[in-house]
Amino acid sequence: MTLTFYTNPMSRGQIVRWALHEAKAKYDQVLLDYSTTMKADDYLAINPMGKVPAIEHNGKVVTECAAICSYLADAFGGAGLAPTDDERADYYRWMFFAAGPIESAVNNKMMGFVIDSEKERTAGYGSFDRVMDVLDDLLGGRDYICGNRFTMADVYVGSQVDWGLQFGSIPKRDNFKTYAERLRERDTYKESKAIDTALMSAAG
Repeated sequence: MTLTFYTNPMSRGQIVRWALHEAKAKYDQVLLDYSTTMKADDYLAINPMGKVPAIEHNGKVVTECAAICSYLADAFGGAGLAPTDDERADYYRWMFFAAGPIESAVNNKMMGFVIDSEKERTAGYGSFDRVMDVLDDLLGGRDYICGNRFTMADVYVGSQVDWGLQFGSIPKRDNFKTYAERLRERDTYKESKAIDTALMSAAG
């Protein structure tokens, strides 16, 4: 079995590296530069979007962070990151709430797009404040996305919260901070972040 991880330390690849470490997956790393190797023909054959991260596992390519996280939870089932029957609804609901409404709302706000209140129904996320309120309510009632147990959904949703707090793209609400602090205590989180931090330092 072979697993190749294509990434840049200053990218969403940090999410997938954390997921790989949670899954206890052995991987080979290929570091790509935004302006050169990421747009080269050999990588475009992996991901025609010219974006990272991507993984190639036993000849099969997976792109998009939420998809990669979900795939790794299934492919490395021994790590216990996939949902149980009782957890499955919450797992997929909130994983893709983060991939859709949260990411869209945060990115649009950062780019200065303001949705007119009369046009909110045409946007998949409605409004930024509504998305944050829904996420706040969720995290106020449980320790992890599926309840009391950490799953791969926490890697993806947790990364959105963690990054948002660090870069000021989501409000510093108590429930967000408590959740992020809980995740930052995980050895796998610290381990994966240390690798990317070292790579960024080496790159200058």
